[in-house]
Amino acid sequence: MNLSNLKANKGSVKKSKRVGRGEGSSHGGTSTRGHKGAQSRSGYKRKNGFEGGQMPLYRRLPKFGFKNRNRIEYKGINIDVIQNLADTKSIVDFDINVFAENGVASKNDLIKILGRGELKAKVNVSAHAFSKKAVSIIEAQGGTATKI
Repeated sequence: MNLSNLKANKGSVKKSKRVGRGEGSSHGGTSTRGHKGAQSRSGYKRKNGFEGGQMPLYRRLPKFGFKNRNRIEYKGINIDVIQNLADTKSIVDFDINVFAENGVASKNDLIKILGRGELKAKVNVSAHAFSKKAVSIIEAQGGTATKI
């Protein structure tokens, strides 16, 4: 066997359907689109969610809920994450840049320090928001919690 006698398996390669090429092609006339109606016309596009005239799903289901457009999304960072960084990287002063460099948050995130975990190190943290528990934990160790 070599490249000169390779060929595809029987039935694996089909000829493409050449529509609109006259009656001899057996796809002339209506070009496999049927007779009349929107789908036979050029430029037809079905609307998203169209179900053939049946009431579409997006209209059958009720609307509920509320999205507050004034909501401020914070990236939550817990005390145990700060303790872990203080142990491994021996960091004392935490700010947005430190969190971004260590992959905890991005530079554009609004950061809120949350109170899960224990803190053994004296650290100075500056962030956009703090929970009450987080502030009490940081200040109990002699550190400072500065709101930006």
